Amino acid sequence: MSTGLLDIGEVASGLGLKESDIERYGKHMAKVLPGAIKEGKKGKLVLVTAMNPTKEGEGKTTTTIGIGQALKRMGKNVMVAIREPSLGPCFGVKGGATGGGKSKVEPSDRINLLFTSDFPAVTAAHNLLSAMVNNHIFHGNSLRIDPRNILWPRAIDMNDRSLRDIIVAAGDTSTGVMARDRFVITPASEIMAILGLSSDVKDLKERLGRIIVALDYEGKPVYCRQLKADGAMAALLVDAIKPNLVQTTEGVPAFIHTGPFGNIAHGTSSIIADRMALSIADIVLTEAGFGSELGGQKFLDMVSRIGDLPVDAVLMVATIRSMKLNGGAKDPSKEDVEKLKEGAANLLMHVNLIKKYGIEPVVALNRFPSDTKKEIEVIAEILKKEGINFALSEVFGKGGVGGLEVGNLLLKALENKPKIIRTYEMDDSPKDKIEKICTRVYGASKVIFTKQALKDLQMVDSLGLNGFHVCMAKTQYSISDNPKLLGWPKNFKVTVKSVRISNGAGFIVPMLGDIMTMPGLPAHPAAENVDVDEEGRILNLF
Repeated sequence: MSTGLLDIGEVASGLGLKESDIERYGKHMAKVLPGAIKEGKKGKLVLVTAMNPTKEGEGKTTTTIGIGQALKRMGKNVMVAIREPSLGPCFGVKGGATGGGKSKVEPSDRINLLFTSDFPAVTAAHNLLSAMVNNHIFHGNSLRIDPRNILWPRAIDMNDRSLRDIIVAAGDTSTGVMARDRFVITPASEIMAILGLSSDVKDLKERLGRIIVALDYEGKPVYCRQLKADGAMAALLVDAIKPNLVQTTEGVPAFIHTGPFGNIAHGTSSIIADRMALSIADIVLTEAGFGSELGGQKFLDMVSRIGDLPVDAVLMVATIRSMKLNGGAKDPSKEDVEKLKEGAANLLMHVNLIKKYGIEPVVALNRFPSDTKKEIEVIAEILKKEGINFALSEVFGKGGVGGLEVGNLLLKALENKPKIIRTYEMDDSPKDKIEKICTRVYGASKVIFTKQALKDLQMVDSLGLNGFHVCMAKTQYSISDNPKLLGWPKNFKVTVKSVRISNGAGFIVPMLGDIMTMPGLPAHPAAENVDVDEEGRILNLF
């Protein structure tokens, strides 16, 4: 943890908050109480997105924090709003998710691990509902739940492939009814999405009650409220719905709240946090998960609509190593100008994607130590030729100073309010919404719906949910549903295998390709390096 942090009370005071407006979690973390920030003035919102990433990520969180610090150095009243880290990636491939170098949120070790216990609360609420479903069946099953059609899984915030498909109640009759079950990672839980999209506690409870947990023997949905679980679940989440306030290494106030994955769920910070930040700051940088076709598309088409949030500019994070990977380089850490030129098409594709929404993005070229002078010159020439606004970002090594040029470009972009062009209209059919995202955003030539997907869409129609948003679940490594189809692919098909209903969240989830809601650990997970010294300091989280 960085030294010299302000007491969280000082951070809150700088936002116009009193001590009575926050709940402290030690000296450097706090929750902001509901109603403490009244919606009044409206700041400008910058959506931070990216190109298709490598497995290690491209530094989107680091860039969000660093450019926030740059804007503060330029005299701007700025806040950042990012998502809470999940233990799965933290102990898996990516390591910690609180930024890096001189552009982090602090205390990073606490934030990366259990923070203020929001993730444990979501996990507990999720599994309470699972337990009450099975308990209801065990005690007579008056709702006539079909054990073969339990739709509600279990949740744990850890990568564990062995939990993707399990059998429960394998003991004697006292253990309940034997059935197939599965786990999802906590960020993929519908409750995490509900928490992120709720406007207040009342809305939260109503959304929880609408969760579809199973089908009965007649094929009709059984809702959470019918099990009378929604009240207890809301009680577990009553603190988790409050945004968490921390600070960056240079003292920029930061909200860190909710942690939905961008490749499975909607992948953005909470609506409550964004709204609060916009009522305090003149400029708010909010991060969306993975590439612009995932978290970016979902924010522009769904989250900003649900939350009535503005989108005043888009900052796109790009890296030379990701472009080399998209160009087919076997080792992106080595200089490879030819593969860089080929892979630059992926970045151009994402820039083009954002332009379709009526927004000219600003590109932050996040510099890594392996980037060579020649590679930087080559990509700069390509971007200049395409007329793309870009600047080198060195916020990892230099903090806010390393993002001043990007900051200047952003301020110019914020001078003109864009008129957002949405991908779909709310009265489009679910099938049309899916096809429009696949063809207009991804660039697919055709969309194939399996029999299961068409059957699922029939259920969506029968339940009167045609007005729902669409939250696509697909690989983050390609614009398509095939992780091996890199660069800017053309003439590809997308297959919709099934469509899940997140009734409480208010969206349907088309499952594309082989996307999984429970990741596994790599051969050598990051957890192997994490340790604690004799004084209790946590080591090697990054």
